[in-house]
Amino acid sequence: MLFHKMQGAGNDFVVIDNRSLHFTMDQIIEITPKLCDRKFGIGADGFLVLQHSETADYTMIYRNADGSDAGMCGNGGRCLARFAVHLGFPPVHTFNVHENIYEANVIDDAVTIKFPVQVIPKPIGKLAGYDLLQADAATEHVVSEVESSTLKLENELRKAGQIIRSSNTDFPKGTNVNFMCSINEDHIGLQTYERGVEDLTLACGTGAIASAVSHHYLHNRRTEKAKVKVDCRGGQLIINFGYRPLDNVYHNIYLTGPADFVFEGTITL
Repeated sequence: MLFHKMQGAGNDFVVIDNRSLHFTMDQIIEITPKLCDRKFGIGADGFLVLQHSETADYTMIYRNADGSDAGMCGNGGRCLARFAVHLGFPPVHTFNVHENIYEANVIDDAVTIKFPVQVIPKPIGKLAGYDLLQADAATEHVVSEVESSTLKLENELRKAGQIIRSSNTDFPKGTNVNFMCSINEDHIGLQTYERGVEDLTLACGTGAIASAVSHHYLHNRRTEKAKVKVDCRGGQLIINFGYRPLDNVYHNIYLTGPADFVFEGTITL
């Protein structure tokens, strides 16, 4: 099987064009943990699959490293959009993830994706010692604002992330856990514990969206448009969005960041 390895702000993926390979969903789920294994496979946070779509230019399938369904992945979406341009799709195009259709704009290695979703941050109390906002952004997310020094305590964040992520009472499907610190009103730092990877990752696109709107919700609700820089360990992401004060709804959301090819190869399954 021919594959490409790609990364977006350090979030890394195995990427294939399934239009000729014709893997079934069951086969995709079965091979994902093998491909993503960093000792016995290629190694990645997840598996990206491009295939035919009835509603957009192509369909994006994304599976976490354990084979579970991640829903939308912002960094993965940017990588797949650049991969699509490499295959001959136009720089401005659409793709669907489940029922949602996303718009991509690829300019060299910088990719912007418009999200067709609304985010409504909701305080949900304290868990594992952290005050949480629920801020689902095309997939499940919670956000906790912490001090900048806390972002360096990775062992502590892993333990807390695992507890929160696995709270079946609060999140029956599990959730991604974001630890966000404020740098100024339009700049934050971020560490994300990703469900399905079961670890802190170098970046999370949908986590950056959830954290950017949560920061605005906590500190800056007087502005109806905002641009927030998000510093992840793997690089910086930019989130643009609109805000409706009357119902606390965040909309017109754009995610911009890098998407890079690392290498390509073949693997025997």
